[in-house]
Amino acid sequence: MKAITVVPGEPGQVAVSDVSEPDPVQGALLVEGRLLGICGTDVDIVEGGYGSPPPGQERLVIGHESLGEVMEAPAGSGFAPGDLVVGIVRRPDPVPCPPCSHGEWDFCRNGQYTERGIKERDGFGSQRWRIEPEYAVRLDPQLGDCGVLLEPASVLAKAWEQTERIFSRASWRPRVALVTGAGPIGLFAALLAVQRGLQTHVLDLSDRGPKAQLVADLGATFHTGDVRDVDVVPDVVIECTGAGPLVFALTKIVAPDAVICLTGISSGRRTAEVGVDVVNKELVLENTVVFGSVNANRRHYQQAADALAKADRGWLERVITRRVPMSRFSDGLHKGGDDVKVVVDLRS
Repeated sequence: MKAITVVPGEPGQVAVSDVSEPDPVQGALLVEGRLLGICGTDVDIVEGGYGSPPPGQERLVIGHESLGEVMEAPAGSGFAPGDLVVGIVRRPDPVPCPPCSHGEWDFCRNGQYTERGIKERDGFGSQRWRIEPEYAVRLDPQLGDCGVLLEPASVLAKAWEQTERIFSRASWRPRVALVTGAGPIGLFAALLAVQRGLQTHVLDLSDRGPKAQLVADLGATFHTGDVRDVDVVPDVVIECTGAGPLVFALTKIVAPDAVICLTGISSGRRTAEVGVDVVNKELVLENTVVFGSVNANRRHYQQAADALAKADRGWLERVITRRVPMSRFSDGLHKGGDDVKVVVDLRS
């Protein structure tokens, strides 16, 4: 069968390779790959050398945003041929640390976790793949190809869950949400904010392409420009750009007792002059919480599946703006001005 393989950090080594059929030791479910989402992590792997292939291998089967159809499933697994499934990315460390032992591998404390398509495990960028039933998530069949959006949505499901846990420290609940960044992560942050009944605002650097209309069609408000010029005082911020200077600017515009959740990572090296003592004073006196959130465990995948099932199918379809065949995976790493989400069709 065919698979998209890479040597991390060597863009010229991306290839569609002939590989062996997946070994049953990888999992009892045999899945036909349908779609594979591309995100910034894949760019970092191919061009920046992030991630690593399985021990003893030079090449990594890339891909962590999966969608497939079950071909074979053993009796009692809870799955059947024809089910649409997504594979969970992270696996607990072998020790395991306390969080991993409780199924919270997204909070792994010793860094010995592995990840499909990223860290020491082959990913889902192949025509067929196997997975353990406990790491597969069944989707509402009505989602169809939009199921490929589940993995990025799961990251935001976790971010919102953790944000809400922090708000439980007080008697009041947020009313106004600001999302910074209108890429796929930002759009899912906004979708989940709207589903929670929050007055939702989304800020992006540009209104080019379909982003502004996608935000408006959620019932949210789209903004461009400097966050300090936006006439919004948010109770909660989901930051999705990874821009360091923006994080410090956010601490100055939020409401008292606000929560700022950081989900973005930037590979840039921007510097900014910051009055750290002033920022510290503001955070303390305003009861502001700033925290980071990454990855997701099974609970968050299920939360995301429920959120996507409730979302407008037409809206989800418009988030997927371009499809490329396996042979053009490298083209999909770089978005055009009208792109939101690029996916690979593993059947072509």
